[in-house]
Amino acid sequence: MSIMTKEELLVAPEEDYMNEQQQAFFRQLLLDLREETVESMEKAKKQLSSPPEMNDEGDHAAYEEESRLSLRILDRERRLLPKIEDALKRIATGEYGYCIESGDPIGIPRLLARPTAEQCAEVKALNERKEQNFRH
Repeated sequence: MSIMTKEELLVAPEEDYMNEQQQAFFRQLLLDLREETVESMEKAKKQLSSPPEMNDEGDHAAYEEESRLSLRILDRERRLLPKIEDALKRIATGEYGYCIESGDPIGIPRLLARPTAEQCAEVKALNERKEQNFRH
């Protein structure tokens, strides 16, 4: 079985939602994302562990800013890995692509934009509005 393309995925009929081919597409997408994330984390760690020689304050300030950015990226990617693993588990159990709260389909466009999505857009928006109300 060949892996579908994004274009084929987007034009697939609704009744094909999360069939074997679509699950295979997203499994591969998530595996690629996991590999890219791990490689990016390793690169950032390596960069942080071997600072360049700095001769003036400008170089030092630039390095500090690059390090701060690398640490933020590293933290974001560190939090992404468990989400990728959870999504892969949901594919294995047949739950991937469906909202964990409502059971409704999340939708191909949303999954392409955020393959680790656990909620459909409506539930996510509702939860974000609730969060904002609690903060104020």
